[in-house]
Amino acid sequence: MQENIVIANQENPTVGVDLHEAARQFITRALKAVSRPKPSPCVVAFYGKMGAGKTTFIKALCEELGVEDVITSPTFAIVNEYTIEERGESIYHFDFYRIKRLEEVYDMGYEDYFYSGNLCLIEWPELIEEILPDEAIRVTIAEQPDGSRSLSW
Repeated sequence: MQENIVIANQENPTVGVDLHEAARQFITRALKAVSRPKPSPCVVAFYGKMGAGKTTFIKALCEELGVEDVITSPTFAIVNEYTIEERGESIYHFDFYRIKRLEEVYDMGYEDYFYSGNLCLIEWPELIEEILPDEAIRVTIAEQPDGSRSLSW
């Protein structure tokens, strides 16, 4: 069953929910609904065009999970690590936009991240599709004509 959340356009907030409410709903509906033994992958792959709002949503999601670190796109670093201080857990935020070869991902030791039991949030997963865990949550973010964003998984 496919689920959907509509994130309101800030200039026309009549359709959908605000960004942080969308993040809270996603946590409840997608992340907490996943039952998995630890350690096992908890990978969320975000698909969407450039400017669709992947990084913006990931930032709100991390904030709602309790991350107090500065949350930015790891475009050049490929991966950023954030800490949920109160739980002592890490979240890994990947941006694979700049990878040229899948070997780069192998060389960085992606398995240590994906199979750590920690939450892994991935931008541009289409570039590493063949190594994504089967149980990854695949999320599409799309801008709608009214400026709202549709989040579906």
